[in-house]
Amino acid sequence: MSERVPPGGTQPHHHESVLHRTDNGMPSSLSRYMGELVYGGIDGSVTTFAVVSAAVGAGLSTAVILILGLANLIADGFAMSVGAYLSKKTERDHYRKQREVEAWEVDHMPEKEREEIREIYQAKGFEGDLLEQVVNTITADKERWVEVMMKEELGMVEDDRSPLACGTATFISFLLVGAIPLLTFVFHVLWDPMSLHEPASLTLFWIASALTTVGFMGIGWLKSRVTALTPWRSMRETLVLGSLASALSFVAGFLLEKWLGA
Repeated sequence: MSERVPPGGTQPHHHESVLHRTDNGMPSSLSRYMGELVYGGIDGSVTTFAVVSAAVGAGLSTAVILILGLANLIADGFAMSVGAYLSKKTERDHYRKQREVEAWEVDHMPEKEREEIREIYQAKGFEGDLLEQVVNTITADKERWVEVMMKEELGMVEDDRSPLACGTATFISFLLVGAIPLLTFVFHVLWDPMSLHEPASLTLFWIASALTTVGFMGIGWLKSRVTALTPWRSMRETLVLGSLASALSFVAGFLLEKWLGA
């Protein structure tokens, strides 16, 4: 049988494996978007606290800290959510395109695709009549056949989550967790409005650091539910990385203020 050109004009070929995690084992419906919630929160807390650290290190006023922090929350959070949306949408579109190719191959090259099924299950240890029974069962239904090819040959599993929901979860998490480093300065201004245009004190910075540390630990714990890391290891890793980013930002702000203000 002569080969024809499948949908999209590409020749039939083997594709690289793409794996998608679709479940982290948590009972809540939020578990489906736990990855976006965790990484949105990590990025929000680290980047916002880095802005706060640099501003305090440079001796900037509370007003400037709040302006820079809130601008970072909105702009960076939106950018990250758009990235999450586009990434998930691209993955979904890629999966569907590859599925069209596999369906075309099953329709136009059934013997070749049947042999691939046989090779896949032969490699799994099936042989003889049992192997042929497995092959016949799978290839008797086109949808099942294509589904098996997608999973076993290409290593692709469809992620049915909404790209919009993924982007929204990322944005909300970024805002909520990223706002933690700013809370101290917000409450201080509400308590003493005259302090708005004064340089932020180190006392406020250390309080903000303590609150952010709690945020880092909480995000680290949630991250352990997504990754294979133990809770304490994940919490320690998130805290160390966040602290390093914050320390570098503080030192950079301090040195730049000294250099530019000299």
